[in-house]
Amino acid sequence: MAFKKLTKRVYTPRKINFWTAIGYGITDFVGGGGQTIIGAWLLFFYTTYCNLSATQGALIVAIGKVVSGFCGMVMGGFSDNFYKTALGKKFGRRHFFLYFGAPLMLIFALMWVGGMNFWYYLIIYCVFDAVSTVTIPYETLPTEMTQDFNERTKLSTARMFFSASATFLATFIPGQLFKILGQNSPVPFFINGLIFAIIFATFMFITAWTTWELPFDQITTNVNDQKKRKPLQALSEDFQAYISTFKIKSFRKHLFIYLFSFTGKDVYNTVFTYFCIYVLGVSATVAANMLSLSIVGVITTLVGGLLIVKFGPRFLYILGYGIMLAMLLAYYSLTKSTPNNLIMWMFIISLTYQIGRSILEFTPWNVYPFIPDIDEIVTGRNRAGVFASVISLFRNSTAALSTVLVGMFLDANGFVKGAKVQPLVAKNAISGALIFGAGGLILIALLLALTFKVNKYTHSIIVKEIKRLKAGGAKHDATVETKRVVKQLTGYDYSRVWPASPETVNPPIKLTVSDKKEANKVE
Repeated sequence: MAFKKLTKRVYTPRKINFWTAIGYGITDFVGGGGQTIIGAWLLFFYTTYCNLSATQGALIVAIGKVVSGFCGMVMGGFSDNFYKTALGKKFGRRHFFLYFGAPLMLIFALMWVGGMNFWYYLIIYCVFDAVSTVTIPYETLPTEMTQDFNERTKLSTARMFFSASATFLATFIPGQLFKILGQNSPVPFFINGLIFAIIFATFMFITAWTTWELPFDQITTNVNDQKKRKPLQALSEDFQAYISTFKIKSFRKHLFIYLFSFTGKDVYNTVFTYFCIYVLGVSATVAANMLSLSIVGVITTLVGGLLIVKFGPRFLYILGYGIMLAMLLAYYSLTKSTPNNLIMWMFIISLTYQIGRSILEFTPWNVYPFIPDIDEIVTGRNRAGVFASVISLFRNSTAALSTVLVGMFLDANGFVKGAKVQPLVAKNAISGALIFGAGGLILIALLLALTFKVNKYTHSIIVKEIKRLKAGGAKHDATVETKRVVKQLTGYDYSRVWPASPETVNPPIKLTVSDKKEANKVE
């Protein structure tokens, strides 16, 4: 009886209201909180309390990311096709993994046990990264739950609200634990890890219970997808599907914008604690307090939800990246001037930087749910899981590479593990990694974002055309504007899209006055 109720709930669409958005959004505590803790504290934890070099610590993170990337690559295609199994039909091709993954989130606490050896930390970190790929099915849920731009924005805004909240708590709580328990013991890190592990497990279960997905008989329009596949055939087809995602123009741009900006953020998070302690000469508690100014992201996320609907993603990209670049230059000025009121200036710069950072994190994840629709107009299929896998694979790869390079860079420039004071060459390396390493990557993302065209208006054209074609509409009845938008977003001429569409007569899309106003406003 309980399983029947659960199955019915998984496949029953409901109104997307305030509580639905909260139920969906809270699982991004795993992404916002977990990755912030790892980025801000893990390498410092390894080199301070675990007798590991910066290179060893970076190597652990890199190997874990490779494992996560491989598992994530498998997870996307596996999740897309899981509806063919008995478990997938009963619990949902997305929700099964959320229910399964929730209790496994408790492994996060084991990462923060001090005094263990290299192999312990490597194995535990790899296991957690593999388990965390259950968030890939989670990322597809807005695409499953609704096609409406505003409703998806509501879900994504809630997600980024909780991501921002988690980012704040991931830096604020350690700072308070340092005050209470001191900075000379790994105990504060373990307590922090345990707190977040319990939060991760609880919130993932709540998301699974409060969200839904498409019934398995509505998933695809491609009859070939209904056939059972042998394991090797499935792996080969999934690999080809991953490669095919790069044929979608908007996805290529979105992926590169996302990778360069988030990798720049990774570099910042990895070296910021070192920058505060060894370059500016403040305590780890002050570093934690500066990072905890990410609390401003909670407000910025709510404002961003309004701005992205009104002005589109490109405006937010320019705003967020511009703020971050300006503040990195301001950090550089602190290393040259060292003002008497250093903490005050750090506070001002860090607070402003966190406004830009929250926009950086908010925008790509609000754009992502619309990418599968752009792909669907080309392929006639919903492949949200495949896109999530590709994003996860490359995100983990760049995160791994950046961490290894930062660790090796510090060691190569004379960084001494466990030392209270670092040599001048190491200090210069830390400053260079923070300001020029992170700044260079964010600048590339900004330049790419200037050409990004996905927005509320162009997405609405794609969705309307998909609905028309699914209803049996003829491709030759498409409007000139529709053909233009399709080519602009997909990179394909309209004659080459929607291979499964029957050439029957159906009224073409009618653009409303508000649609045209939106076009003039955005383009």
